[in-house]
Amino acid sequence: MNASLSSFIRKPGRAASLANVVVLGQADAVAKRLYLPLFLSRISAGFPSPADDYMEGTLSLDEHFVTRPEATFFLRVQGDSMIGAGIHDGDLLIVDKSLEPRHGSIVIAEVHGELTVKKLYRKNGEIALLAENPAYRAIPVSEESQLAVWGVVTSVVHALR
Repeated sequence: MNASLSSFIRKPGRAASLANVVVLGQADAVAKRLYLPLFLSRISAGFPSPADDYMEGTLSLDEHFVTRPEATFFLRVQGDSMIGAGIHDGDLLIVDKSLEPRHGSIVIAEVHGELTVKKLYRKNGEIALLAENPAYRAIPVSEESQLAVWGVVTSVVHALR
């Protein structure tokens, strides 16, 4: 299992199933931003504190979570293999394909034509994709593997239900 990660980086033009991929629109489509109120005070998750009556300004979520619009796409999670990393069924992932995947990165990978989200393990010449749920096995990666890394997950949008 002595594989080079660079041989698995997603190359433009390679075909794959995009059934569950939502691609961010053109750069001009991103120009229209929605600015919502941002309050200066932080909310206490422990003991309550007095609320401040003023706003710091406004915040655009795409400005906060999307640093490279041309390299960003969104995916909706299906399954529970990454619950230990705080990624749940139905969550929305924000993925940057311009980032270099590193040991410990949460990545979107295409394995034998199927997309998956896993933690990248890369140590001592060994490469594997790890689930964050003990019910799932690691996916070992070798030179013979049909695998391509599409990008690095930068944020998770998790709805409270």
